[in-house]
Amino acid sequence: MAPRFHDSPGDSCSPCPRPPPGRRRLVVNADDFGRSDSINEAVIRAHHEGILTSASLMVDEPACAEAVRLAKGSPRLGVGLHLTLACGRSALGPDAIPGLVNQQGRFPDSPARAGLRYFFRRELKAQLRAEILAQFEKFRATGLPLDHVNGHLHLHLHPTVLGILMEEAEALGLKRLRLTRDPLGLNLRLASGRLGYRLAHALLFGGLAAWARPALAKRGIRHTQSVFGLLQNGRVDEDYLCRLLPRLPAGDSELYSHPALPECKPEFDALVSPRVRERVSRLGIQLVRYQDL
Repeated sequence: MAPRFHDSPGDSCSPCPRPPPGRRRLVVNADDFGRSDSINEAVIRAHHEGILTSASLMVDEPACAEAVRLAKGSPRLGVGLHLTLACGRSALGPDAIPGLVNQQGRFPDSPARAGLRYFFRRELKAQLRAEILAQFEKFRATGLPLDHVNGHLHLHLHPTVLGILMEEAEALGLKRLRLTRDPLGLNLRLASGRLGYRLAHALLFGGLAAWARPALAKRGIRHTQSVFGLLQNGRVDEDYLCRLLPRLPAGDSELYSHPALPECKPEFDALVSPRVRERVSRLGIQLVRYQDL
């Protein structure tokens, strides 16, 4: 069964009206689209067979061209840019951005190390800007409408990176962005284990989201109120979804995951689960894309 989307009159990309009080809308996103064939397969199947509504494209990874081809055959799938500034390949060569990548054109594999360098080495800002603009241009060259923007490992909320995105927002056509904030209190009621990880990530991204929110509001950039999946870290499985859905807050939320076949089959299985689809329907949760917000 394909996901049941809200149908807007006229252009399929026209935004939905704000939901009435108490109404719940959910963007169901897959990160890392284009990174591998196994991820691409999981994304497209979860879209056509399950509740997945959008995916975030890595424009410099090996399976990007195939992901674009598949996305063009699935016009109801919202595709956004998964901005990559750590643990991945760059759009520009090492001669253009020598402070960001090694000779193979790869960013540092440690997001913490990358983040510290981007914050304290102010001379890297020009190189970061050039790389960010290059990734947006590569996305534009796909011909796909830009549904949203987020960052691999959430580095789009890094103060230096977000500052560049806000400075360039109008030129880039940036209208919707993931504001990564997974409510800790609710997560503690839904899941157990890895308490240190969950506390640290809730504190870090709660602070970054609070800092970013006024900048987004100033530019009219839309986002969901909550983002679920951060504190699960690869454990967005069927049981978690079945506990989350009845407690989903009113308004707009995002659930993101990393489905892959067979590497991350539990997350794929959750997205196509008949039990999950039945709960979405019974609870009246409206499945949308970022462009529908």
